[in-house]
Amino acid sequence: MSTIATEFAPARPGAAARSTYAVVCTLVGSTLVAGLAQISFTLPFTPVPITGQTLGVLLVGAAYGPVLGSATLGLYLVWAVVGLPVLAPEADGSHRSGVEVLGLASVTGGYLWGFVVAAGLTGWLATRGWDRSVRSSISAMLLGSIAIYACGVPWLMGALDVPLAESLELGLYPFMIGDMLKLLAASVLLPAAWSVVRRVRPREEG
Repeated sequence: MSTIATEFAPARPGAAARSTYAVVCTLVGSTLVAGLAQISFTLPFTPVPITGQTLGVLLVGAAYGPVLGSATLGLYLVWAVVGLPVLAPEADGSHRSGVEVLGLASVTGGYLWGFVVAAGLTGWLATRGWDRSVRSSISAMLLGSIAIYACGVPWLMGALDVPLAESLELGLYPFMIGDMLKLLAASVLLPAAWSVVRRVRPREEG
């Protein structure tokens, strides 16, 4: 099945047109995630900030599909490494950057890698129609969120050298309510987007 991005891909043949379209999509998607990362605040008991990134990751993955979605989040990580202020701001307003943000010593490195995995997973599920209804979208977004924490929590545990129970207290439990709200928002937005797609680009009969 198609994704929202493929529905609007150039109809005319030619590798150049499709490559240009893919580049534009990755730039738009990574910019969306970077913008949502700026919606951030910290809790005094955990080094992991609460941000809007997860919503962007889930939306981009499902709208783009597994390959383009993962590539978009990969570009987002590249931007962070080269020094662009795309990650959530620190308490003093500065932005972490450099390859160390993805290293084993980074408490949030696992979550960042998890974004790529989650985008690929939700994109793969979208190609199987899981983004067409609210009910199936909830399942897809939940699995995507689980993928982020499956990468982030063990990484946090290693970076801080703390037991699993403490890493869950620092890196999972404080974010469950907020992530559930973001998950539900994505689950509503995607089927709504498909409704618009069907009106704008109705399939030809025959």
